[in-house]
Amino acid sequence: MTNGEFTEPAYSKDVRRIKNEDREYVIVGTAHISKQSAELVKDVIENENPDIVCVELDEKRYEALSEKNKWQSLDLKEVIRSKQLSTLLINILLGSYQKRMGEKLGVSPGIELVEATRVAKENGIPISLVDREVRITLRRAWNSMSFWQKMKFLTVGLAGVFEKEEITEEKLDQLKDKDVLNEMMQELGKAMPVLKTVLIDERDGYLAQKIMSSEGRKVVAVVGAGHVEGICDAIQEARTINLAEIEVIPPTSKVTMIIGWSIPAVIIGSLVYIGLTKGSDAASDNVIFWILANGIPSALGVVVALGHPLTVLTAFLAAPITSLTPVIGAGYVAAFVQLFVAPPIVKDFESAANDVSKFKTWWSNRILKILMVFILSGLGSAIGTYVGAYEIIKNIF
Repeated sequence: MTNGEFTEPAYSKDVRRIKNEDREYVIVGTAHISKQSAELVKDVIENENPDIVCVELDEKRYEALSEKNKWQSLDLKEVIRSKQLSTLLINILLGSYQKRMGEKLGVSPGIELVEATRVAKENGIPISLVDREVRITLRRAWNSMSFWQKMKFLTVGLAGVFEKEEITEEKLDQLKDKDVLNEMMQELGKAMPVLKTVLIDERDGYLAQKIMSSEGRKVVAVVGAGHVEGICDAIQEARTINLAEIEVIPPTSKVTMIIGWSIPAVIIGSLVYIGLTKGSDAASDNVIFWILANGIPSALGVVVALGHPLTVLTAFLAAPITSLTPVIGAGYVAAFVQLFVAPPIVKDFESAANDVSKFKTWWSNRILKILMVFILSGLGSAIGTYVGAYEIIKNIF
């Protein structure tokens, strides 16, 4: 109190206060692996006593952070059926990197988000989970990238997982600094604009809209430091964002569909043409070449992953057929069989974030082995498709 008037608490530069008409927003920017962030969140919520606490989480991430047995509810068969193995791999890679940094600093990833929900509950304050479902965010990012952008992203992601750089609390503070973070985002935008658009820009708008739509006159929002600037700009400008437009997973583009169907059309058309002009024996020889060109490298991919013999056979038989349709790839068929013959146990899921950063444990962890089968058999089939197509088309002339 000063001269009988209330003085607003003074926080660090990580807290922004916005007054918009009759509402007040206190935006707390955090690092997801910082003890200091968790302490700051607790202080702000207790000092402000807001009408509601908004947290940068969706239902699934909240359950994952708050429930110890989170992996027991994961239906891997459904993940494969819905063709989300790529999304699962990205999730494990990102989770591993964050977990590794957290272990070096002695904290759990997302501790400040869990702390926000805990303190709010203790003080009887309603909680609002304001982030977009992580599955939608990852699928939108993945579907928005070209094939080569996906390869680049996975290469960089794997390199980051195996990197052993020391990360200190001081380095963490540098990452939280707004200028440094904005500079990092700009570099990311130059290298892969699609990722910045989906992971940063879209979510800034999404989070801001959900925060503005929350009830109560005073709102405390706990979000990652990288989103603070974008959220504050959106709130100050009172932007209206159509959430429905960025809550859907974009369908495959028409160009991609045309290319996807044109390859099998060209192959089948070429085989028919060879049969009509050069005879059935020539056509049979080309069909056999197609089967071997696709089946062998796809099966070898499973062998490299030390997959089950039945999975090796499945990859060999499936690749020549799946290569003629863009609906499903050999990798998904092989992964489903590997899941059936060697299903992961809870321990495999619980240790996946650690095992993914150790090269040799990819072969001992059953969930990572399934992902390896998926990647290598699919890659082998892709190579075989281009080799087989080249040979068949060459034989026309």
